[in-house]
Amino acid sequence: MLLEKIEQSSDIKKLKEEDYPILAREIREFLLEKISRTGGHLASNLGVVELTMALHLAFDLPKDKIIWDVGHQSYTHKILSGRRDGFDDLRQFGGMSGFPKRKESPYDAFDTGHSSTSISAGLGIAQAREILGEDYSVISVIGDGALTGGMAYEALNNAAQIKKNFIIVLNDNEMSISKNVGGMSRYLSSVRTKEGYAELKKGVEKTLSSIPVVGPGLSRGIYTVKNGIKHLLVPGMLFEDMGITYLGPVDGHDVKAMVQVFKEAKRVRHAVLVHVITKKGKGYAPAEQNPARFHGVDAFDIATGKSIKEKVYPSYTDVFSRKICELAGKNPRLVALTAAMPDGTGLTRFAKEFPDRFFDVGIAEAHEVTSAAGMASAGLKPVVAVYSSFLQRGYDQVLHDVCIQNLPVLFAIDRAGLVGSDGETHQGIFDVSFLSLVPGMSIMAPKNLWELEAMLEFGADYEGPLAIRYPRGQAYRGLKEFAAPVEYGKAEMLYEEKEIALFALGSMVSTGEHVREKLKAKGYSCTLVNARFVKPLDTEMIDRLCENHRLIVTMEENVLRGGMGMCVTRYIHEKYPHIRVIQVALPDAYVEHGNVTVLRAMLGIDSDSVIRRIEEEYLNKEQQNS
Repeated sequence: MLLEKIEQSSDIKKLKEEDYPILAREIREFLLEKISRTGGHLASNLGVVELTMALHLAFDLPKDKIIWDVGHQSYTHKILSGRRDGFDDLRQFGGMSGFPKRKESPYDAFDTGHSSTSISAGLGIAQAREILGEDYSVISVIGDGALTGGMAYEALNNAAQIKKNFIIVLNDNEMSISKNVGGMSRYLSSVRTKEGYAELKKGVEKTLSSIPVVGPGLSRGIYTVKNGIKHLLVPGMLFEDMGITYLGPVDGHDVKAMVQVFKEAKRVRHAVLVHVITKKGKGYAPAEQNPARFHGVDAFDIATGKSIKEKVYPSYTDVFSRKICELAGKNPRLVALTAAMPDGTGLTRFAKEFPDRFFDVGIAEAHEVTSAAGMASAGLKPVVAVYSSFLQRGYDQVLHDVCIQNLPVLFAIDRAGLVGSDGETHQGIFDVSFLSLVPGMSIMAPKNLWELEAMLEFGADYEGPLAIRYPRGQAYRGLKEFAAPVEYGKAEMLYEEKEIALFALGSMVSTGEHVREKLKAKGYSCTLVNARFVKPLDTEMIDRLCENHRLIVTMEENVLRGGMGMCVTRYIHEKYPHIRVIQVALPDAYVEHGNVTVLRAMLGIDSDSVIRRIEEEYLNKEQQNS
């Protein structure tokens, strides 16, 4: 196999041109075999096999720097840079990341995980190169979906000013995760259809170059003519008008053609954009036919494309999807927004049932939030469905555009807490902290699927900014018998006893239930409270607990700093200094990729870890003092 000969980036340069299609096929077979076992990002990686090969052939890595936007399409890059063996434990705890990581390899020039960042990062690296007097190429690879993000345009605007070579590769597959939307998508579609331009350009260059003696000079001097052809045949020529040389479009599955255009791009003494057209999911029929479903997959059967992991229903996303449609049926003012994630956030059903009230803004969370604020100011009830880690990208808009005006925007925050295999850039462990800082924002978290439904009903009628955070995966079905009506700012007493009280939020309520059962088995009395609200905090419930408990244990799946536990502790220490408080939360750190169960145990928030802390920090000391 050719693939077995690739141990570092330079090895691909030893192959013959006729071997390129063979290597591409072997890489796709390898990716299918490995990802079908471990899960991971499939369709995006199948689509960039030849593009990645061409980059490794045309550039000198790791001296030259490739910055992958988002980075979930970097699997072939990892294979070609000598990390083939790492795919056996891809995205598993202690194993290879599914995204570029500088600490993992010198071939990874910049850590990525969120979208629309690669041009900004690449431009920064290129500017550092010039200041330090160094000599290497900088290549930012960005997808057409990522170009729906405003940060990409800010970077393009600045890239036009650089006076040295800086290469932007536009990987155009008409997809982000779901089908692309908006003006940029339509613009690129128009470019893709203008085949006459590419053919005419080739014809002009070929004819001029064939003229004896003066031909090559004429070909080089015809730049202004070619630029005119572009403006004539390609509508707008957005990039050229910004001062960025445009090359392409080029077939993203023709290695030889891409190597040639990359070599041409390296000669440009300013910013240059190479437009490459690829097919997401290429080489695997199920992924070609349904690239959105094969964007990120669990282990699956290659023959059928079907997941081999038994799906347990419903997930919290499923519950949200069903309930938000029910509420929209009752309230014609209710609208829903997503940032290129209708499937992931559960809004696909809403889009089908209420197409005129559904808005996919593309990868543009800041715009999503402010657009929702505008809708709310004009009398609508917008629901912003977003992953916790992606809401970080719209934080200023939450504060400045929603909360200062006290607008009734409902934030449905999916993937709150640990999400597992995608690692540091995707863990939703900061939202409680950063949202709690904003005056006017209220924050809730459900203990089970029925409480999520009740909170959504509450949120649909609430006249102010409100965030409901819920985790990834199966919705908890326990504690169904506890269904007190949702009251603003009020916690829910589940089991009331004495001595030890567990004050748990959201996903940690089920953990608290297990902790209580284990403490009871050891002979200890234990109260369990469902916090429900992080902000406002139910201080009346805390007062009640402090009357007949000596230990309060706060439990949350959020970082400790700025979280619920710190707020509860501050309140108790000011009013009840004799009460002991233990804060169970995540450390002030970024959490790497891995199975959520493994991560919870490692980070000390599973039931056994909580029991150990209670014993070590309270029970053992109480026994010694008695």
